[in-house]
Amino acid sequence: MANLQALKKTFVELYGDSSASIAAFHAPGRVNLIGEHTDYNGGYVFPAALTFGTTMLIRPREDRNIGFASTNLPLRKQISIDELSYQEEDDWMNYPKGIFVHLAKEGFPVTKGYDLLFHGEIPNGSGLSSSASIEVVTAFGLLSMEGYPKDTVKIALLAQKTENQFVGVNCGIMDQFAVANGKKDHAILLMCDTLEYSHVPFNSGKYKLVIGNTNKRRGLVDSAYNERRSQCEQAVTYLQQQYPGIELLGQLSLEQFNAAKHLIPDETVSKRAQHVIEEIDRVLQSIDVLKANDLEAFGKLMVGSHNSLRDLYEVTGPELDAMVEAALKVQGVLGSRMTGAGFGGCTVSLVHEDSVQTFIDQVGREYTEKTGLTPSFYVCEIGNGVEKLEEAL
Repeated sequence: MANLQALKKTFVELYGDSSASIAAFHAPGRVNLIGEHTDYNGGYVFPAALTFGTTMLIRPREDRNIGFASTNLPLRKQISIDELSYQEEDDWMNYPKGIFVHLAKEGFPVTKGYDLLFHGEIPNGSGLSSSASIEVVTAFGLLSMEGYPKDTVKIALLAQKTENQFVGVNCGIMDQFAVANGKKDHAILLMCDTLEYSHVPFNSGKYKLVIGNTNKRRGLVDSAYNERRSQCEQAVTYLQQQYPGIELLGQLSLEQFNAAKHLIPDETVSKRAQHVIEEIDRVLQSIDVLKANDLEAFGKLMVGSHNSLRDLYEVTGPELDAMVEAALKVQGVLGSRMTGAGFGGCTVSLVHEDSVQTFIDQVGREYTEKTGLTPSFYVCEIGNGVEKLEEAL
């Protein structure tokens, strides 16, 4: 968690002193433990909030201007609340700007100007949801400051809408939902289609979650994300010949899919659908094995997930594959897989606490030899969702 007193000092240096008090809010990053590319197909996912994320300091102004600043990037601006629009050159600021715009559309207009300072601990473009973290902390903070009710499920939907309609990324609901609704030491079993969810205890005992960042940058908007999404929609069209009522792949069981997959004439489209249906099944198996405290079985499901993302969905790429291959050679590793959209970003591994340092050294060395890139590693704890930080500022 960020040092709030140091952030307050930076805030005052940027925006000056004022009689109004500064409030602080925090939204985590997230890691998806299993269930990848199932969210926009109406299937189950199994994410968890992390203990690091985005801290936002906020203070009301006397006028209708919004001050945007970040400790991570030099770009700073002041924009009137009445002139907020998407501008490519505004980069990260488009996420909070979109929240202001969509709050007004949903009937929660922001009535005055604010100065905002964001401090992100999530590596940009890593696939740990830095954008969702910024969106959710902005929405929660503004609703709090304006005295509106704060419903974390609605906040997640608002943040997703912002990303879809304002920023132009056709993302599913998982990232924003996990960031808004996380719970310490629990993962979230979320049905993306209906938003039914439950918190599942994640008792990893002597095993740690280690996130490996490939440091291979990827742009979601530019990646094959939208292509995969449309292939899944094509698969649904073919499968409707047998199941006319379905609208999303997640509405079919594995048995139903296997009985109808011959109806998909395109081999690539068939592979994409197979991944989605089998991945949803892996999520449900995961819940059972975790309830039985069978971490070894959960590790095997993680590996199955990665192999499917590599061979059927084809979103891993050489960097992620190299990191997972290296991880599975280390003694004390139960499972490893890519997490996030793919084509770079991060892996998540379940590593015995006695093997963590060996893991970091060995995987780091082998990965660099294969790719020429230097990875970063984070030993993670599972934390809470968005919250107000009560420490006095």
